[in-house]
Amino acid sequence: MSQAALDALPVVAAALLAAAAVSFLLTPLTIRYAAQLGAIDVPNDERRVHARPIPRTGGIAVAAAFVLVGLGGLAVNAVFQFAQLRAVPAQHIVALFVGVSVGAFLGYLDDRLELRARWQFIFQFVLAGIAIWFGISIDRLPNPFGDEAILLSDFAAMAATTLWIVGMLNSVNFIDGLDGLLAGVALIAVSTLGIISLQDPNQSIVAVLCALLAGALLGFLPYNFHPARVFIGTAGVFAVGYALAVLSVLGTAKVALALLVLGVPIIDTFWIIVRRVSSGRSPFSADRGHFHHRLLDLGLSHRQAVLVIYGLCVILALAGLFLSGRGQISVFLIVVIVGGVLLYLLTRRAGEELDRQAYAEENVPEVLGAIRRAGEEIVGAQEDDAQTDASEEDKPAGHTEKAAVPDRR
Repeated sequence: MSQAALDALPVVAAALLAAAAVSFLLTPLTIRYAAQLGAIDVPNDERRVHARPIPRTGGIAVAAAFVLVGLGGLAVNAVFQFAQLRAVPAQHIVALFVGVSVGAFLGYLDDRLELRARWQFIFQFVLAGIAIWFGISIDRLPNPFGDEAILLSDFAAMAATTLWIVGMLNSVNFIDGLDGLLAGVALIAVSTLGIISLQDPNQSIVAVLCALLAGALLGFLPYNFHPARVFIGTAGVFAVGYALAVLSVLGTAKVALALLVLGVPIIDTFWIIVRRVSSGRSPFSADRGHFHHRLLDLGLSHRQAVLVIYGLCVILALAGLFLSGRGQISVFLIVVIVGGVLLYLLTRRAGEELDRQAYAEENVPEVLGAIRRAGEEIVGAQEDDAQTDASEEDKPAGHTEKAAVPDRR
């Protein structure tokens, strides 16, 4: 590890811990005020897999922790110079924080107003436009057949950047089907990006930004792990998806690494869309064809299915840490083929109807319950205070066909 990385390590650790603490304390507050925010997921149709109303406000806490701690930390460091963080262009940092903030707000609008699918597509392209406006661009791609990267023209770079951000948003959305799945997979992915960035003396600021997102997700995860007290909601899908997409492009692009680490949700998204379109259905229609559904059908419990996917992501992350860009993209292509065949075999008899028994709620582990109670007691938002009074009569109906909302299918 270089001296620059060692110098940045205390700042990375501070960013991780501060964001985790803020997120851990903000999440029970968003649960408590979910009814006032109008963001509660009510199980009032057959697509809902939970039996009681659950707040969809977790994304607000994640985004707020990331932005508030990030901006505060950068301001303090600018004054006191705790660390000489070699920065990427300032406008790229602005793009990250502005995009996460706008994404969380647009996602909250969906959580509250139950917007139609066309608005989801518009919001996705708005977020991609924010990144491009501030100069975020994928101007080259790793070449699986040679050592030299493939350079892109300005137009191709804009198209690639748009496709990357919109694709990331949808991949994050599709994997949000089980408690703790999105947050855990995103945590693994951004931690890997941070480790790689820390090894480059010119990427220390990117490592700090990755630590911020990792901390925000880490503080939220205890409340989201099965059985969930809160969902991350569309606000979290937009904020986390956008942050992952941009962080993988900042500085020296790490798109190949992100593709590999997020191989499970990306491949699942791709093949699910192919299967749905080939059968004449909307790519965003609900069914039980996702990889996590198949794990449940194989007899795994809710937690076990999530942990299996965590394990697969960790294996891919470790592979990414030891491979070059060319090796990463080559392994990704192999995983696409093998994963596609596996998903085909597993989904040949995919049920179209949801089976609530597969999502039976398990008891809260004692340690997890103690962690939750500690956070709720600190902010004065005990579980009894956080219970929602939502009913089918006074809350909006469940989502129908969505492009970028939590795909709890």
